[in-house]
Amino acid sequence: MSFDGVSLVRDPATKVVVTCGSGGVGKTTTAAALALVGAEAGRRTVVLTIDPARRLAQSMGLEELDNTPRPVPGVADGRLFAMMLDMKRTFDDVVLEHSSPDRAEQIFANPFYQSLSSSFAGTQEYMAMEKLGQLVAQDEWDLIVVDTPPSRSALDFLDAPNRLGRFLDGRMIKLLTAPAKAGGKAYLKVVTVSVGVIARVFTKVIGSELLNDLSTFVTALESMFGGFRERAEHTYRLLKEPGTAFVVVAAPEPDALREASYFVERLSADRMPLAGVVVNRTHRTAPTDLADPLTAAQAEVAAAALVDEHDADAASSSLAAAALRVHAEVASVAEHDARMTRRFAAAHPEVPLVAVPALPADVHDLAGLQSIGTMLAG
Repeated sequence: MSFDGVSLVRDPATKVVVTCGSGGVGKTTTAAALALVGAEAGRRTVVLTIDPARRLAQSMGLEELDNTPRPVPGVADGRLFAMMLDMKRTFDDVVLEHSSPDRAEQIFANPFYQSLSSSFAGTQEYMAMEKLGQLVAQDEWDLIVVDTPPSRSALDFLDAPNRLGRFLDGRMIKLLTAPAKAGGKAYLKVVTVSVGVIARVFTKVIGSELLNDLSTFVTALESMFGGFRERAEHTYRLLKEPGTAFVVVAAPEPDALREASYFVERLSADRMPLAGVVVNRTHRTAPTDLADPLTAAQAEVAAAALVDEHDADAASSSLAAAALRVHAEVASVAEHDARMTRRFAAAHPEVPLVAVPALPADVHDLAGLQSIGTMLAG
């Protein structure tokens, strides 16, 4: 079953495409190529990378990317935009939008918030959900392509709503916010005693100053918690809707295909709409005049025989033998790639797949992306 990425992004019904895969398989290039195909089809398109590497900017001829969509030069009518997730800037924007100026200033000044918004595990995945939700809510994009980080954590943002819910429903958070919500003195006294017991334990571990920063931060942010959860759950539901498509990118190597299998199985378990798999950078033998191109073994045998039979013309026979051995190496790699691709397809017969040939050089401009886009048509 063949996957046609070109038809996918040209289809007006496709609103969001999420690419995922391990590192070094051409995932960012694939995302950029899909976005370019969509833009050239007349769709106003933005590609968002969560990967902090600069590959997306380089492939599109941009100096740098940030949290704001930047137009990609050279695309007709300015239909293609690119951006890179800025975790802290996105968190700051959320605070500004959903709190008063005084409360926002209080939150920004809190040391715990400064750490949480820039380096805490899980913040990037949740902010990716926030940014995707913001782009959809703007209602100015015909197509949004998301380039996820190059690892299994690429799908961690699917867990963001549940992790956020567990965090907000946790006992520590409830104790820290309860004094601010307590309505009566008796209840406030009980809560204060409870917090005091917890505080004594945590003070020994993390220090009283950090605990005070945490309590102040949680209390200041408490009014926004419901909105965090609601938006995350809304974006999670969006990812399951028909207008969303996931594309898994791999290379014809065991490790990359194992990662691809993980993504396929995880998306299936979460009932996410998987559009197809791209096996990138596959090798193929060059066309020949032979009715049946030589396999690697046949070419090697022919090279050895050629040297043995033409000792009289050593120079020409050596050159021909060398050419056959090069063909043998190329054929060997091509046979390996085809075998690995067939094995993956047999393990996932229900998943559409396309094999994209390797290009002679790395993609670093729009012309290269257009070549990839053409091959994504299957």
